[in-house]
Amino acid sequence: MTRKSKPHSPKTEQVRKLVDEIVSYVNSDLIERNASRVIPSMSRSNLFIKPKNWDNLFNNGGNGHNGRRHKSGNGGSPDLDLILDSAVGRAQAALLAKQNPEKGYWCADLRADTTLESDTIILYAYMGWLDAKKDKVRKLANTILSQQTPDGGWNIYRGGPSDISATVKAYWALKVAGHSKDSPPLARARRRILEMGGIHKVNSYSKFYMALFGLYDWKGVPAIPPELMLFPKWFYFNIYEMSSWTRGIVIPLSIVWAKGPRKTLPENGGLNELFEPGKPRWAPVGSPAPVDEGVFSWRKFFLLWDSFFKTMEGRGPHFFRTWSLGLAKNWMIEHFQDSDGLAAIFPAIMNAILALECLGYPESHPFIQGQLKALEDYEIDRPEIDGLEIQPCLSPIWDTAISVIALAESGLRRDHDSLVRATRWLIEKEIRREGDWKVKNPSGPIGGWAFEYANDFYPDVDDTAMVLLSLRLVHLSDDFLSQEREKSYLRGLNWMLSMQCASGGWAAFDRDNVKSIFEKIPFADHNAMIDPPTSDITARVLELLGMVGYDKSYPCVRHALDFLKREQEPDGSWYGRWGVNYIYGTWQVLRGLSAIGEDMRSEYVQRAVRWLKSVQNPDGGWGERCDSYDDPSRKGKGPSTPSQTAWGLMGLLASGLVRDPAVENALKFLLSTQNPDGTWDESEFTGTGFPKVFYLDYTLYRDYFPLLALGAYKSRLPAVRDGHRLRAYSEAERRSAPVL
Repeated sequence: MTRKSKPHSPKTEQVRKLVDEIVSYVNSDLIERNASRVIPSMSRSNLFIKPKNWDNLFNNGGNGHNGRRHKSGNGGSPDLDLILDSAVGRAQAALLAKQNPEKGYWCADLRADTTLESDTIILYAYMGWLDAKKDKVRKLANTILSQQTPDGGWNIYRGGPSDISATVKAYWALKVAGHSKDSPPLARARRRILEMGGIHKVNSYSKFYMALFGLYDWKGVPAIPPELMLFPKWFYFNIYEMSSWTRGIVIPLSIVWAKGPRKTLPENGGLNELFEPGKPRWAPVGSPAPVDEGVFSWRKFFLLWDSFFKTMEGRGPHFFRTWSLGLAKNWMIEHFQDSDGLAAIFPAIMNAILALECLGYPESHPFIQGQLKALEDYEIDRPEIDGLEIQPCLSPIWDTAISVIALAESGLRRDHDSLVRATRWLIEKEIRREGDWKVKNPSGPIGGWAFEYANDFYPDVDDTAMVLLSLRLVHLSDDFLSQEREKSYLRGLNWMLSMQCASGGWAAFDRDNVKSIFEKIPFADHNAMIDPPTSDITARVLELLGMVGYDKSYPCVRHALDFLKREQEPDGSWYGRWGVNYIYGTWQVLRGLSAIGEDMRSEYVQRAVRWLKSVQNPDGGWGERCDSYDDPSRKGKGPSTPSQTAWGLMGLLASGLVRDPAVENALKFLLSTQNPDGTWDESEFTGTGFPKVFYLDYTLYRDYFPLLALGAYKSRLPAVRDGHRLRAYSEAERRSAPVL
């Protein structure tokens, strides 16, 4: 089902009603009394209040650690109180307006690069759907064209350099959609492809898809044999030593590789002009070799196996091929259950459709229709360009949990109906079956949450921790629902604890999925073959454990702290695996350390604080582009964004800084860049899928993280307010409400 690019905006009166409800503590008389020294004209529908003494709003009487402000009458600067309350109220109203009115969840658009639109057109060509879906093909092509960069290529994040794989895919998809190679956009793209080294530079999966149509020789495509399924789970090399997302992508592709289909394209869908005349239509797998490679390497070992499989193709015992294909097919079909498509991610679902077609399933079969329905749910209508955009997956659990946390910690009533409905929905989404994680964690209890609506084979630690953080913040008057929450909470907590890796950290989907030699496999160029523990997830778990009463006396906490200390960069920062990048990792670690009771004055913590301060932009914000994954010297560098500024601010607050110029400047940035409707604007990609390969634009990050940061700042102000002001929740209240 195609969705609009933006949620439907509520009517003006509905927005005003929400604002009135949330900021009821700011009455009209109070606003009028302050208006003369703030803004001459002001309406309830536009509550941003910028005082004349904006630059001197923050009194510098504090020492940077005591969390107190210069007193002005009722416990603080009236201007700051009013502005902060107004900003929080408007942000809460904006976020509440985006909640699903029936179910109670949040799910914002999740945007990525044009490889998704390109792959969709290629899938339609493979399945023979170009004519039947010609309107969608036209719209997908319009979306691709709208993202072409000035140099003629396509990038994988906004503002980034052209990427060879994304550019070749876009060029090919546009030709399949009917665009002439001589059209100006394609002529510019062709020049850019040649400048970047030509078609042989694309990644393995791009070569694989081209080979399906005879555009690239299979000799130049890494072997993905289904015989991988024959290795037992105890063997050093087996499918469960790959990351969960790699399994979902590779196992269907192994079926396609074994079948070796060749489809035809429309007459103008070929890529002859991208190859040198008279030269082979392939390049050796693994070329060029690294300059510093020795006589023996794991890369060379896997290249030998690649050659062996290709040499033996069609010659080995037929029994093994039949057996392995059956195992791959059964694994794939089993994983369709309780999931919105295979692994609930675009590449796995697309590959599943290709595999089902290779296995002889008709288009009308429920398996194919189920996967196709999942892909259609990823569509976003873009009427402003007559386009159609494809999401890589859906993020309702993640968005809902963070929205609840942001609303509750910014002062929304803990028994607010919106929070209660969201909590009920999250409880219903708890996973109650075994998944792939059980292979490497056989004694672990069942529990946890996934990222998507339904992906029951793949609960993940990050979402589970975020959900558990949210569940404790809501007051439930319904005894039955409260009891169900307690049961879900304990199951999720126990599952999460069981997923701790031997190194002391936590990973996303598996325990001890750390065999780095898998990164040398020829088809590993998506840069995410394994799922090792990461600092950001480990710190989020510590934040949760601190919330429920754990401290450094617990072995699991001490083990995690040792992991984080080992992972810290020399400059004090931490790498961010799931958010861009060092700002994300450093913020989350500081927040986790504070929650667990670490001494925030310790040297390694203060190094992180100094690093955060050192990369703050002159405008008070923080920004970091995805290029820091390619070049660590770019860490912490980029235009300020609301989400990354919120992370930086929360990192400093977690360290104990409140009355500090860096904190004040960050707060000014968030307050001054907020829109009248309570939202913020953000164009940069600040989410990470596969570092160096695939990035994400979470379109709610720009709203709920700033709200969470404002709430964190507010909670550190004096709790005594006059009757018109929202009081701050104390740390004790936040840690104990509700008691489970």
